[in-house]
Amino acid sequence: MTKTALITGITGQDGSYLAELLLSKGYEVHGIIRRSSSFNSGRIIHLFEEVQNPDAKFHLHYGELTDGTRLEKLIEKVEPDEFYNLGAQSHVRVSFDEPVYTADVVGLGTLRTLEAIRNAGGAQTVRFYQASSSEMFGLVQEVPQSETTPFYPRSPYACAKVYSYWQVVNYREAYGLHASNGILFNHESPRRGETFVTRKITRGLARILAGLDDKLYLGNLDAKRDWGFAGDYCDAMWRMLQQDTPDDYVIATGETWSVKDFLRKCFERVGLNWEDYVEFDPRYLRPSEVELLIGDPSKARKQLGWTPKTSFDDLVKMMVDSDLEDHKQLHRIVS
Repeated sequence: MTKTALITGITGQDGSYLAELLLSKGYEVHGIIRRSSSFNSGRIIHLFEEVQNPDAKFHLHYGELTDGTRLEKLIEKVEPDEFYNLGAQSHVRVSFDEPVYTADVVGLGTLRTLEAIRNAGGAQTVRFYQASSSEMFGLVQEVPQSETTPFYPRSPYACAKVYSYWQVVNYREAYGLHASNGILFNHESPRRGETFVTRKITRGLARILAGLDDKLYLGNLDAKRDWGFAGDYCDAMWRMLQQDTPDDYVIATGETWSVKDFLRKCFERVGLNWEDYVEFDPRYLRPSEVELLIGDPSKARKQLGWTPKTSFDDLVKMMVDSDLEDHKQLHRIVS
């Protein structure tokens, strides 16, 4: 029997990789997208184009995490076996500028989704995945961070994610919903948004090599993160919803690297010294910084059978090479 999945945030990095994974497993995949006057489906257009037939297994629907009524109607229409909530205002620095909007989409958006599932009669039939975040640990209380580490959020985004996390736990315990939190540490790819620091670095390097920019401006270079590949982490999301019992899991590599480390490896990939091209810009500092995040994925390894397949060096290579190729293609088109 074909399973059906409904995904919020399907046009994002994680949503696109998850959709590919589920389609490869024979799922019928439905994605919720926001109405926009400009195209915002670049990461999934290849999936949409491949299924232009009456028996298509990939479908898109308009909806918003700010509209609980619409979410409920979509759940009633699609009748998903699995619901993956990946939608968010996910940029931590932006959340300081847009705290109310971030709380509405990230925090209340999760609550609206949980209520929509319950009101649509799906509490006993729908399996729910919530994209939680390592940012919830913030000012870390222990190293490494595990499922039992206390939260200490340091941004509006992180505070909203903590609210979402506990709502998921509450609906699991109060209504018997098969709901799991994936506490994902930083996960990157060539599909990462261009304002996130890893992609900003790889794209900036490509622009410097193409002669379009002379410098790359960044904030805190000493922040340390546990970086993995988004495609690997989407496999962990799926594994959570295949378990008989819902639970919460840290998904991480167990390694930590600084922004400076990432910079150095990227520029070394093309034979350059990053210090010749990077300048500090205080505009990119957060009002309250998170200096160190490193996860303990032992529970996911033991209970889900999950381990990351992509090394940090391979991730750097993948992202640098992708942006270099994109700029080569652009140069060919322009010239």
